[in-house]
Amino acid sequence: MQSRRATGFITLVLTLMLGQHCLADDLRPQHIFIAGDSTAASYSDKDHQGWAALLQTYFDKKQVTVENRARGGRSSRTFITEGLWQSMMEEVQPGDLVLIQFGHNDAGEINDDSRARGSLPGLGDEQTDISNQVTGKEETVYTFGHYIRQMVADVRAKDATPVLLSLTARNRWDQGRIERRNGQYGHWMHQLAWELDTPFIDVTNLVADKLEQLGPEKVSALYPKDHTHFNAAGAEIHAETIVSALKGLRPTLAADLYSEKGREVRAYDWTFLRLPVVASPEKTSIFMVGDSTVRNGWGDGAGGQWGWGDFLGHYLDSNQYNLVNRAIGGFSSRTFVTGGHWKRALNMTRPGDYMLIQFGHNDSAALNDKQRARGTIDGISEAQETIDNRLTGETETVHTYGWYLRKMIGEAMARGVTPVLFTPVPRKIWDESAEQIVRPENSYPQWARQIAAESGVHLIDLHKLVADRYDELGPEHVESFFADEHTHTSLDGARFTARIVADELEAILEEQP
Repeated sequence: MQSRRATGFITLVLTLMLGQHCLADDLRPQHIFIAGDSTAASYSDKDHQGWAALLQTYFDKKQVTVENRARGGRSSRTFITEGLWQSMMEEVQPGDLVLIQFGHNDAGEINDDSRARGSLPGLGDEQTDISNQVTGKEETVYTFGHYIRQMVADVRAKDATPVLLSLTARNRWDQGRIERRNGQYGHWMHQLAWELDTPFIDVTNLVADKLEQLGPEKVSALYPKDHTHFNAAGAEIHAETIVSALKGLRPTLAADLYSEKGREVRAYDWTFLRLPVVASPEKTSIFMVGDSTVRNGWGDGAGGQWGWGDFLGHYLDSNQYNLVNRAIGGFSSRTFVTGGHWKRALNMTRPGDYMLIQFGHNDSAALNDKQRARGTIDGISEAQETIDNRLTGETETVHTYGWYLRKMIGEAMARGVTPVLFTPVPRKIWDESAEQIVRPENSYPQWARQIAAESGVHLIDLHKLVADRYDELGPEHVESFFADEHTHTSLDGARFTARIVADELEAILEEQP
């Protein structure tokens, strides 16, 4: 694990690694407002406390005031129609931060004589007119997406910053795993964050990771009331997680805004990437882990660079599968594991899912330096080397490329997840004498093939498949497939590779019962 002293430096280095974006000036809100439901609201009940009630303790009261306007029982719809949203917005000032978290109550009845709080599902333009049985008034009810879009627009109209949050975790377990797929509201929030270009905090999965480490018995003590509402200790876990994620925004909150307690929270440096979550609880999920050739930078095509994973859904039936691209640029098989990204992706899976694994481009880097320290030992043996990591300041045992692949494959299979190993995509380096793409010998493509054969898992030999097609097309045609000298594909190149992946993957998917 990295020291807190190293965190800031690593954040800067990795931000530069991940894309063309630059760090802007720090955010310096005078107020942080929270709009949400009972999982965020303040209570005096010892068995129930919302996370936002504890948020102020993480910030310096002299510089930041937390205004918790969350109200129990409300949905995105009723928070607006009851005037709670408008009342809050009258106080929001330029530069403020507004955290928005809804979904637990949006699945309720649209019109009944009890609460009439449901919103229409989805992000579309659907609407329905009702005579509200609770208010006795005529009302047009819209989709969840409509109400969140309205909130984001209102916040921006005040020159303030909206942040969208997925749902809090619920105390529901199945075969030792806590629930992570509570409807589609987390996915809808993620989609809205991309559509509206707002920050997104995946509260559900970040908190679930912590709760699974505690186990069902200890977690049960955090939820004495029911499976949704937690006590002060549960609220503390959620609040600390959200503060950790806020530290991963780009631009981030100024460091001096935090209290001593807040400064002790280790940053989750990856909030700004808005990594995807599972869309539909009912569907089988296909996860992707890898480097920038799978998901480049912020995943938004900066510098014209794209990874093939962003376009797999164009060629596979996305109505049948959730496609979850958790690859992060700049990482090797080693640092994807040591940085916790592998575990976070694996924790989101369930039996029957698939895990596509592609590494190699960054594994040839230095084993130990002050810039990235991401290299692995060549080959697939059990060789290892213990180092004092010059980047993190921690002692670390570094293994071979094959060792990290075996670790991922084994852990996926232990979860009932089907791993599919990929050889790394080829670089655009031509052997002019042979008029073909250079194929390295005794290197990552060969090592990945060996690991797949020894482990008995599916292999998609993407290096050979793509290189062979490049040879057929020739240098002039292939030139348009790249957005840099020889590594990162353009939009056309990423789509070209994604189609090849889809064709190969369909054959594997068809084998399953």
